[in-house]
Amino acid sequence: MRAVADWYAARGFVVACPDLFWRQEAGLQLNDGRDEDWQRAFELYQGLDEAKAVEDAAATLAFLRQHPACTGKVGAIGFCLGGKLAYLMATRSDPDCAVAYYGVGIESDLSEASRISCPTMLHIAGADQFCPPPAQEQIHQALDTHPLTTLHVYPAQGHAFGRPGATHFNAQASELAHLRTLEFFVRHLSGPAATNAPQRLSDLWDEHVKYEFATQNTEDTLATMVEDAYVNHVPVLTGGIGHDQLRKFYSQRFIPQMPPDTSMTPVSRTIGVERVVDEMVFEFTHTIKMDWMLPGLTPTGKHVKVPLVVIVHFRDGKLAHEHIYWDQASVLVQLGLLDDGMLPVAGVESAEKVLDPRLPANRLMERADGQR
Repeated sequence: MRAVADWYAARGFVVACPDLFWRQEAGLQLNDGRDEDWQRAFELYQGLDEAKAVEDAAATLAFLRQHPACTGKVGAIGFCLGGKLAYLMATRSDPDCAVAYYGVGIESDLSEASRISCPTMLHIAGADQFCPPPAQEQIHQALDTHPLTTLHVYPAQGHAFGRPGATHFNAQASELAHLRTLEFFVRHLSGPAATNAPQRLSDLWDEHVKYEFATQNTEDTLATMVEDAYVNHVPVLTGGIGHDQLRKFYSQRFIPQMPPDTSMTPVSRTIGVERVVDEMVFEFTHTIKMDWMLPGLTPTGKHVKVPLVVIVHFRDGKLAHEHIYWDQASVLVQLGLLDDGMLPVAGVESAEKVLDPRLPANRLMERADGQR
């Protein structure tokens, strides 16, 4: 927890980390994040006076509001057992925002959801042994449509995926969750300029993607873009310039030609003054025509997983252009149309290494050295 506090303090926040277990006789020591440690923590939590813990956290908030280095706005963040307390802070106290990482037992207090008084973000581990699918479903039903809540699900991650050294620690998911939280805090704890600029761009981009992939509505997609907007899929030069071309492109070549199992795994998001850069892994099975990515190719039935980067520029509150990059050689290798045994190209390995940087590097150079 000191490391978490230091991370936020290094980014300009005033941070306090209250001891919420001091009211218990039993101490709590978590050394390496093993499953049995979390089970022990969960058992200890059953004896925690929840109401008193929320009161202690509220007292900490009140102290921070009066701190001379504080702007007066204060947020709450909690992990695991503290995740539920962060949620309860949003329902029982007055933080300006609250963030819960893989909160334990939130589903048992969803009756308080109507009392949420501030923007609240939940990071949910899809494979969390302490928050199984039925509990997650209850949380989604209660909070997905709540105007003040934002839920992020990390499908393959286990409990404590954000804790270095824990059994289920995942560096990529952890970084993404921390950056989302940092942006959330900057938006709700800073002044109007910080609030409006980066988050507005992020929300606009998310809205645009929703219309493309979720609701699949061409006109709604175009409504997020300026009249002379353009889209450039750099590897194959598909897209269009202006609403007329983009209407034809989206309605005929893009939206209806997206394979049904298409998925996007976020890796990172960077928000500038007028730009958003999204890094992701794009995944699909080539079961239908995909003129926007693979013009002229009949469906191969092969599965593809490739890193993809989108650079989005904004103007006058709307999207002005998109530059979209991916490694077409990697795609063609996975479709069986390019021989990676003879050329310096990689297949699915390029995506796997983006998701897990610990995978081996320099394989192509080693192969080349062996051929000399």
